Amino acid sequence: MDVSMTLWVLTILGLCALIAADFFIGRKPHDVSVKEAGIWTVVWIVLAALFGVGLLIFGTSQASGEFFAGFITEKSLSVDNLFVFILIMAKFSVPSHLQQRVLLFGVLIALVLRALFIAAGAAVIANFSWVFYIFGAFLIYTAWKLIQEARSGGEEEEFEENRLLKSVEKKFGVADRYHGTKLFVAKNGKKIMTPLMVVMLAIGTTDVLFAMDSIPAIFGLTQDPYIVFTANAFALMGLRQLYFLIGGLLKKLVHLSYGLSVILGFIGVKLVLHALHENGVNVPEISIPVSLGVICGVLIITTITSLVAVRKQTAHEAPEKDSIGA
Repeated sequence: MDVSMTLWVLTILGLCALIAADFFIGRKPHDVSVKEAGIWTVVWIVLAALFGVGLLIFGTSQASGEFFAGFITEKSLSVDNLFVFILIMAKFSVPSHLQQRVLLFGVLIALVLRALFIAAGAAVIANFSWVFYIFGAFLIYTAWKLIQEARSGGEEEEFEENRLLKSVEKKFGVADRYHGTKLFVAKNGKKIMTPLMVVMLAIGTTDVLFAMDSIPAIFGLTQDPYIVFTANAFALMGLRQLYFLIGGLLKKLVHLSYGLSVILGFIGVKLVLHALHENGVNVPEISIPVSLGVICGVLIITTITSLVAVRKQTAHEAPEKDSIGA
């Protein structure tokens, strides 16, 4: 898809306007209700759908299909991020009324860092086609790793600060308590960070680790930087509301890791086949409609099997509790 600089600028300005509207509507710190989170989640999904339809009308059907496949993939992978976000919120004991502010700025930091990743990835792909082999192998390895972690059924891990975050804390210092929405406060004539600023940085920089999986994955569906960026943007911008909407339901998605591993493995194979095709090897390539069907099918099946498994486990535990009570 041929994208002019004007379209790039208009798209970025449009996204900034949406982010600004989201910020000013919810600028007052408050506890986010399920109703509010649900409304905004629907709004972001509708906006993404309208953007995809716009690509179909003013662009091409292939561009629209690639956007929807990329958006759904990034959205499903971002749900896995929420587990870590919950751990971060718990570790830093973030007050409930400040959590939406943390997520807003944390996601903005993540979006900027992902944009840099996307630009670097696009440049590498444009000059070195063999990188598809690396991306494909990495996704297949990640898929296998996800399955191993899911099968291990280990205890919930505790969030550990990365080196970048530790170095920033050491350089600027951190206050011993929250100061409302302030990011810096003065102490002994020196400005130090508040815990709120630390949590925002933790959310944003931790997302970079997830980008190591998601960016190669979406490049396996499309090599168009414009579609890669917009799909990531729409997936990330609705992540804040999704956190409050399904945060308590995440534990019910017991098969999510299996579903994500299938998706990543599938895209990894797609990337390897594409690389072979680019090198003149006569192998079949997986089309976008097939990719979209597989991704949606896996997510639907994963959700259904997760809910069935949780229901069976609940039904099995109920008689045991009754017998203990008796």
